[in-house]
Order: sequence, then structure tokens, then C-alpha cells
Amino acid sequence: MHSKLIFFILLTLAWPLSHAGEATSVAEDDALEKRVMAVSAELRCLVCQNQTIADSHADLAIDLKNQVREKLRQGMSEQEIVDYMVKRYGDFVLYRPLVKSTTWLLWFGPFALLVLAFGVLVVKLRQRRRAMQQAPALSAEDRARVAALLSESNKKAQS
Repeated sequence: MHSKLIFFILLTLAWPLSHAGEATSVAEDDALEKRVMAVSAELRCLVCQNQTIADSHADLAIDLKNQVREKLRQGMSEQEIVDYMVKRYGDFVLYRPLVKSTTWLLWFGPFALLVLAFGVLVVKLRQRRRAMQQAPALSAEDRARVAALLSESNKKAQS
């Protein structure tokens, strides 16, 4: 009985937390916040890796957004901020990395794997066809046995 009472009290205390409001803009200036979000949309969250820092709620992403906001306030351009982040974290921080010799594998690797998989499929299908053509033909005795088994199976299925 006491455990139910404790659970009810904890549930009652947690209720206001479940109705959190929408996050307010950190920047006083809406134009600055739009620029922050535009730059943040080009940078990958280093924790999540499949989100931009604009979409991520990870602590590192929030810190990076704050850095972007601060650098914009200092007068840096969007490209200067992106260049700064690339210099600091490497090309991986770009959500859409540039096509250059160090990122060729990233851009063209999936297509190369697809071509390789298609090549393996073609080779396997040819080997299979060759094996089917080289399979020994059924003798007249084997054909008669197969026909008998099939007719027996059909009779059982009909009854």
C-alpha cells in the first residue's frame, strides 16, 4: 500500500515536467538566430552523427551552436565559421562534405560497393547456370520413378 502512495506522490510531482513549453530563441535578434540556424544546418553533430547541430539536443551540439552564435556576433561570416569548424574538427563536421580527394571514398564508396555487389551477383548467376547445364540428365528409370511419385502424391491430395 505504501509503495502505491509513494508512486502516486512521485507521479504527481513529475506531472508539471511532462508539460514543458517550447524552447525560446537564445538570440535577442531574430535575424541573428536565423543565421545561426542556417550555419548550424550545415554542421554535423559530432555526437549524433546523423543530425545537424541545428536538429540535435546533445550538449556538444548546443555548445557548437553557441560558438556559432558568438562568432556571428563577433562579425565572422558564415563561411569563415564553417572554415573554422572544418579546421578544428576536420571535414567530418560538414553535414554535406565537399567532393575532394580526401572525401572521394565517402561520396563514391556506396556506388563502388553497388557495382561490386552487382558484379558478384552476375558471376554467381553465371556459375549457377553453368552448374545447371552440367548437371547429369535423368535416366528413363529415374523419370518413371518421379512420375510414379507425382501421381501417388496427386491421388493422396485428391482423397
